[in-house]
Amino acid sequence: MNSSTLFYLLISILIISFIIDKILDSLNAKHFNDKIPAELADVYNELEYKKSQEYKKTNEKFSNFTATFSIILTLVFFFANGFKYVDNFARSFTDNSIFVALIFFGIIMLGSDILTTPFSYYKTFVIEEKFGFNKSTIKIFWLDKLKGWLMSIFIGGAILAIIILFYEKTGENFWIYAWFLVAIFSLFINMFYAKLIVPLFNKQTPLEDGELKFAIEKYASSVGFKLNNIFVIDGSKRSTKANAYFSGFGSQKRITLFDTLINNLNTNEIVAVLAHEVGHYKRKHILFNLASSLLLTGLTLFILSLFINSPLLSEALGVSTPSFHIGLIAFGILYSPISEITGLFMNYMSRKFEYQADNFAKETFASKPLISSLKKLSKNSLSNLTPHPAYVFMHYSHPTLLQRVKNLGS
Repeated sequence: MNSSTLFYLLISILIISFIIDKILDSLNAKHFNDKIPAELADVYNELEYKKSQEYKKTNEKFSNFTATFSIILTLVFFFANGFKYVDNFARSFTDNSIFVALIFFGIIMLGSDILTTPFSYYKTFVIEEKFGFNKSTIKIFWLDKLKGWLMSIFIGGAILAIIILFYEKTGENFWIYAWFLVAIFSLFINMFYAKLIVPLFNKQTPLEDGELKFAIEKYASSVGFKLNNIFVIDGSKRSTKANAYFSGFGSQKRITLFDTLINNLNTNEIVAVLAHEVGHYKRKHILFNLASSLLLTGLTLFILSLFINSPLLSEALGVSTPSFHIGLIAFGILYSPISEITGLFMNYMSRKFEYQADNFAKETFASKPLISSLKKLSKNSLSNLTPHPAYVFMHYSHPTLLQRVKNLGS
């Protein structure tokens, strides 16, 4: 295979991926007007259902526009030898390969973010605002952007620099050291995400003593789940949508409730949601997901080590000087079909785990409050109650609301 053939293979992968996504979106959109299943008839009244349909259609049109803009921009960048010009620009500052890579990716990421920020702004302050979800302010929006940039520079940049250093020092065996680095970082983030990352964006406060805390502690004790940390996060500063999640291990594990969840659900419903989260912990789903992620990362890095030395990857993108960062771009595109397949497997396992966690909540607490909480959360987020099965198979990490309600009621 020569560089020209590889170039058009990369282009083909990008275009085919775009077409498949748009076909799935189109299939899903055809179900927007379907009649609500009898089991979910109490989720929306007629006016609310019309609002949810409008929300889905608005988002679908917006998604089609942004995706089309993105693929056109990407193709123009490829055919105009954009990677070559950015690489030359980075090399005009330094000969150090690590600094060249950092400048290169910095320019690519900053340019991409500048071009997509107007879409993000429109999504937040026009679409989400129109349907009553947005609670963010312009100040919060730009502060989030700035914090995200800084995290990408310091954390992402540091990891990239160390991996390139491993590559230069150990050659084709760099993937072993890179895998170890990513594993340590992943474990660290899983342990301390709530303490180190979340406070940069949200305020967390311990759940106050009262009926809810007592009910949660009583349930946790009944299933042998030691829980000392229950926090409330101010999700309402950005959106009316509600959530709850479990994080950490051992003494660092904690349950975090969005204040919007507390405002929208009653005590039994909140305990049922937490019972579901405890089910994930008890059934070892968190450990499975972490182990699977690390194994897939190791596989990806190993395959990368087999190809990264080939100058063909750089030549395919129009860059005459072979380098790790250019090879990484080409490899990322070539690997994307494999990534899609592993993603399908992980989504399948995730949906299976959701059933197991639901069953755990049903067996150790009750099914009715979990069903009512799921329906309320779907209603409050104007969720799609009738998605196309192919779209669910490809994209959903959770079963549909109808599937979960049927399972809980069985």
